Amino acid sequence: MKQEYPSVPCQCVTLLVIKILLLLETAVLGDPRSQTVSITCGLQLEHNSTIFVPNFVATMERISEQMRVSGFGVAVTGSGPDSNFGLAQCYGDLPLLDCVLCYAEARTVLPQCFPYNGGRIYLDGCFMRSENYSFFEEYKGPGDRAVCGNTTRKNSTFVASVRKAVRHAVETAPSNKGYGRAHVAVPVAVNESAYVLADCWRNLNASSCKVCLDNASASMLECLPWSEGRALNTGCFMRYSDKDFLNKEPGNGNSRVTTIVIVVSVVSSVIVLVVVIAIGVYIRKRRYIQKKRRGSNDAEKLVKILNDSSLNFKYSTIEKATGAFDNANKLGKGGFGTVYKGILPDGREIAVKRLFFNNRHRVADFYNEVNIISSVEHKNLVRLLGCSCSGPESLLIYEFMPNKSLDRFIFDANRGKALNWEKRHEIIVGTAEGLVYLHENSKNRIIHRDIKASNILLDSRLRAKIADFGLARTFEEDKSHISTAIAGTLGYMAPEYLAHGQLTEKADVYSFGVLVLEIVTGKQNNRSKTSEYLDSLVTITWKHFQSGTVEDLYDSNLMLHNHHNSNIKNEILRVVHIGLLCTQEIPSLRPTMSKALQMLTKEEEHLPKPTNPPFVDETTMELNNTCEDSFYHPKAGMSDSIATVSKSSFRPR
Repeated sequence: MKQEYPSVPCQCVTLLVIKILLLLETAVLGDPRSQTVSITCGLQLEHNSTIFVPNFVATMERISEQMRVSGFGVAVTGSGPDSNFGLAQCYGDLPLLDCVLCYAEARTVLPQCFPYNGGRIYLDGCFMRSENYSFFEEYKGPGDRAVCGNTTRKNSTFVASVRKAVRHAVETAPSNKGYGRAHVAVPVAVNESAYVLADCWRNLNASSCKVCLDNASASMLECLPWSEGRALNTGCFMRYSDKDFLNKEPGNGNSRVTTIVIVVSVVSSVIVLVVVIAIGVYIRKRRYIQKKRRGSNDAEKLVKILNDSSLNFKYSTIEKATGAFDNANKLGKGGFGTVYKGILPDGREIAVKRLFFNNRHRVADFYNEVNIISSVEHKNLVRLLGCSCSGPESLLIYEFMPNKSLDRFIFDANRGKALNWEKRHEIIVGTAEGLVYLHENSKNRIIHRDIKASNILLDSRLRAKIADFGLARTFEEDKSHISTAIAGTLGYMAPEYLAHGQLTEKADVYSFGVLVLEIVTGKQNNRSKTSEYLDSLVTITWKHFQSGTVEDLYDSNLMLHNHHNSNIKNEILRVVHIGLLCTQEIPSLRPTMSKALQMLTKEEEHLPKPTNPPFVDETTMELNNTCEDSFYHPKAGMSDSIATVSKSSFRPR
């Protein structure tokens, strides 16, 4: 007998749908907490990329299937040096839908570690790790550490609340599948309440979990009395805060979904339920993509835009031009791709950037670079000739620069002899002219965001051309700044950008100032306490400038033929002065690029006294030195590009 359902007036169904959508927004669709806390990459290069990459992708796919069901996944693909071991887990309070979204973000970011064969990423909602060996029983390691959020200094009441909450979470977690949480409320002072999360990876036994949490809590509590702290350990994650970041109900959210299903089935039909959930998921996905994926352009849309464009090259044409990407034509390799030299049928020499992980993994950066650089044209910008996105790989085709990148010269004692002061000054001025065009004269205000020596290419006459627009951003005239995720290269990033993620043209000015000092001294700005000098190049130059001994820092190649030429020495000193003006701590005191160019080209232009540069405690920074190192760099990892840094890394003096 056919089951009859009572009819429901259309208005009631509409009201019900609205109510259910509100429930979905507030209950099922929580915060995936997909903000990256830290990404750490291994030190060993992959063995064979043609085997390693498919193994990595296969491992991630297998983990994805497990994450959708349980919020935890492990997988192994391949054997030998190209094998891939993977683990991912969402923290215990994250609903399953949010868990999937958090994992999707982690899976997008972790491939930045390529061409290194391992890495781990901690997000505020989930964790992911990949190695070429079995690490599943590891619960402690040399990289275990705490990250402190030093935004607010709290009083003794909060300190006591945190210690009590941490103790409770650590005690309960080992016997609760590694998951513990605690909230110690202080009614008379809400801001002194403490919220704590503790999570061990589920593959660990109870004793290993307890040891990991004991170590993690000890290091994290050293962050007190600051308002926030996180422990990033090999086998576990902990967090405390004065803000309630925890989801209201632990587990994967099934109970809340079930409640919604019951309500809908009573008053309507299964069809209504499917529609409502689909709408809710669509809204969630749309909001998430808009927030997290710049441009929100997928590969299909990009193909549609470019197929009929004059920029579009046939994949077969480029494949033939590069000799099927013959190793003999390889110019360099970075974290996002390899660059090859090619010759088109008409005889033009080209540089082809062949991107890793195919279109769907890098489409946002690919589209961003195509969109920005195809809209600008200047003698000091590398010209994009075209691209190919309809073949098996994403390709960017640029004009060929025979002398490759500036860093190959200024950081090499022998090659540096080819750049006398006149040529170096010309390179500095050319770079400045290119930046002035981007900031002021192009159709949109463009911030490059990764100005450094390896992204300044040199043509046959050693003239400077700015390259690599994968991180560039545009924004409207009425905007004072862009708030964005931190990306760039440690040692070149402005302090206000590191501390707050607020991006303006003054971030490029700071990077340019660092570059100027590198060109003059032949030394690379320090990003590691293991360097030959402990202070940064900017700090060292500032100290010498104050004491009148800047000449001691000049590249010896500059002095070979100009040792007694006072005019040259004065000109170099003036350029150093401009470099220090560009790297001042306060952004408003830095000149605009047009003003800096004026100072460089007009000797009568008055130079104000520079104020102090920023002090950045770089020992607290988490460095990911595995991304796109440069356009032509011959050895991946040398320029430490695309650093992901926690906002607590910048410490004011």
